[in-house]
Amino acid sequence: MIVWQKSMKLVSEIYKLTRMLPKEEIYGISNQMRRAAVSIPSNIAEGYERDSKKDYVKFLYIAKSSRAELETQIYICIQENYIKKEEALPSLELCLEIKRIISTLIDKYKE
Repeated sequence: MIVWQKSMKLVSEIYKLTRMLPKEEIYGISNQMRRAAVSIPSNIAEGYERDSKKDYVKFLYIAKSSRAELETQIYICIQENYIKKEEALPSLELCLEIKRIISTLIDKYKE
């Protein structure tokens, strides 16, 4: 699935970004960002393997929520001057693209 592939790419981008954060954030926002990023493809995959459209949609909503959480955390890092906006752009663009795809899938499979 394209959305799963893009979300896996986002995980890699987030791992790169979090390596740039201050060491004191390793158990703070860095950990939160990684967990949110990993949650996106994980929930897409888990929902896809379920036996019903209803379950799939439920997991898509969870992935969509994790994406929103991650986007917010990226903006917090920019606001706190941990990273520059230019450094975060690839991740932010992927977040937006993933949001669009997930929303389309939810609309398609919603009962």
